[in-house]
Amino acid sequence: MKNDALTFQPRVLVIDDEKRIRDACHKMLTQRGFDVARAESGDEGLERIEKEHFDLILLDLMMPGLSGIDVLERVRDLHPDTAVIVITGYATLEHSIEAMKKGAFDFIPKPFGPQELNIVVDKALTHIRTLQDIAHEKSRMRSLINHLAGGVLATDADRKVALANPAFLRMVAWKGGDPTGLPAAEVVSYPALIEMIDKVLSLSRDEFAELNEEIETGEAVYGVRCVPFRDRAGRNLGSLTVLRDITVAKKMDRLKSEFVSMVSHEIRSPMNSVLMQLKVVLDGLAGDLTPKQKEILDRSSLRLKSLVDLSTELLDLARIESGRFTQEKENLAVAGLLADQVNLHTPKALAKNITLELEPHGAFPPLLANLRNMEEVLSNLITNAIHYTPEGGRVAVGARVDGGYLKIHVTDTGFGIAPEDREKIFERFYRVKNEKTRYVTGTGLGLPIVKSIVESHNGRIQLESEVDKGTTFYVILPLIGH
Repeated sequence: MKNDALTFQPRVLVIDDEKRIRDACHKMLTQRGFDVARAESGDEGLERIEKEHFDLILLDLMMPGLSGIDVLERVRDLHPDTAVIVITGYATLEHSIEAMKKGAFDFIPKPFGPQELNIVVDKALTHIRTLQDIAHEKSRMRSLINHLAGGVLATDADRKVALANPAFLRMVAWKGGDPTGLPAAEVVSYPALIEMIDKVLSLSRDEFAELNEEIETGEAVYGVRCVPFRDRAGRNLGSLTVLRDITVAKKMDRLKSEFVSMVSHEIRSPMNSVLMQLKVVLDGLAGDLTPKQKEILDRSSLRLKSLVDLSTELLDLARIESGRFTQEKENLAVAGLLADQVNLHTPKALAKNITLELEPHGAFPPLLANLRNMEEVLSNLITNAIHYTPEGGRVAVGARVDGGYLKIHVTDTGFGIAPEDREKIFERFYRVKNEKTRYVTGTGLGLPIVKSIVESHNGRIQLESEVDKGTTFYVILPLIGH
């Protein structure tokens, strides 16, 4: 029986003091294309093992001189990846059990035929191949991690270094050799980073958190993300920390901050001042107004307010895109978040005679996200739905679990979005303009802000729409543990 999945030629050593066993195994296995060597004693077999590597060893336990158990122990020291199948008589099954405890893969009792031998050999070769695949995968993964530009540190539950790639060691200015096995506090000289590791390792089984910080080290600035590493039972096995060099981004951020400060001081403040003065005039505190004057000033006030809103949203978008968005995330109760947003926007919907509903739902797992950001996402989507839905319409908010994701939706019975506009609505300042929407005011920045926030949470946003029938926006976010 030939194993078609076999892509390598196994090297096999048969150690048995019975010539007929050695010859029979040699004949059966060479017919399958294996490279088979033979040894008639434990001493001869051990001599070959010390010089060569074999994928599989068929080892008789009961031999004069050096016993099979002694050979097995030496094999485990020299070649721990070699699979050993012990050959034993029925009277020595207890020795087979002892051999299994000492690391033998399996045993085959005498007498045995080709079928029995092939079955146990195939099992061993599958085991060997699995170990090789794991070793190759680990090697590929380590090579990938070692070539990452970002720093990666993994610790075990005792805060000892399990893995640290060269980029991480450079970022923490480590001057020693291989840090594997050393306490993380000896390798990392940044107290804030050690505190993050301690915090994620101290989380209970029911808690999960992704910690984000910025650490300044002289001339460099690093963005740090730290999460616990857990098994299927939820037990903490260690921590995973990723460092990203954001020095250049922070310098750009400072330039943007200066510009933002200028915008805030030179544009927003004067506009707010003018708005306040217009309100004084509109309230009649500066004298009576004719209807025409009041109409003109009302329009001016609306335009100024639109400019103030525009500058505010531009600042929000600049803040997100500049990298100053590494905010703490927490476990959010999705049901409460949705209910709060529906309650908040209900008066606005009622003012347009629009029904705003929270659709029935079951229990949700916790969502790891920033509360203020999620409120901003929902507020923008619900506000847009109300604005673009005519009077007497309906807006529905709901969510469901879809695989490892939470899928929040905001559905309206509004004007809908034409196919040619669907890709453009996430661009800055783009607004759908037609006869039905020309009276809807806005900056064209709400959806770009929503998209940026969702993507910063490793999520995505989708939409479905039909002209004159309505639109549904979907916010798809990964759930904890998936």
